[in-house]
Amino acid sequence: MMKAFIRETSTAVAIPGVNCDTDQIIPGRFLKADRAQGYGQFLFHDIRRDEQKELDPSFPLNKPGADAATILLVEDNFGCGSSREGAVYALVDHGIRAVIGPSFGDIFFNNALKNGLVPVRLSADHCESLAEHLNRFPDAEVTVDLESAELILPGNLGTHPITIDPFARDCILRGLDEIEMTFTFMEQITAFETDRMASHSWLSR
Repeated sequence: MMKAFIRETSTAVAIPGVNCDTDQIIPGRFLKADRAQGYGQFLFHDIRRDEQKELDPSFPLNKPGADAATILLVEDNFGCGSSREGAVYALVDHGIRAVIGPSFGDIFFNNALKNGLVPVRLSADHCESLAEHLNRFPDAEVTVDLESAELILPGNLGTHPITIDPFARDCILRGLDEIEMTFTFMEQITAFETDRMASHSWLSR
């Protein structure tokens, strides 16, 4: 079941790289793994390791305290490439609740919404300012308030609107995917089908 998202306040980790595609987020060879075991262990698997396949201490997510962050700051066109939903699974299973960036791959953006991961579009200039602030103050916190549709940045970086499709926003706020949301209308659906069968009895023949 999708976890409801109302408001998230957390430190944020800046992930470098324009056009970070879904294969970098989770290499395709791991998509055969059992999702029940969690895809978070494969997040950025190859790019966060050195040539000896050991965790690279310079990679942002490998730094002390980074695992506690639930918000990522990314660069332009994050999540481009193949349409694999596993990229979103890897982020969600790792504990990431929101991703902030100038732009996202279209399919990745939609997959994120369907799985309770909030993608926040923020201008490149503001993203750059936030990255600089996080570099100076790694313990600074960012707030993604989906209920009020606001992104609250640390320091004097201000508050910015979050623009998300209203239906998707409602689903995420309630922690319901599209099928679960449909089930909330079962009373109305049943009433409609009953009336329809009564007025079109030939359908039951």
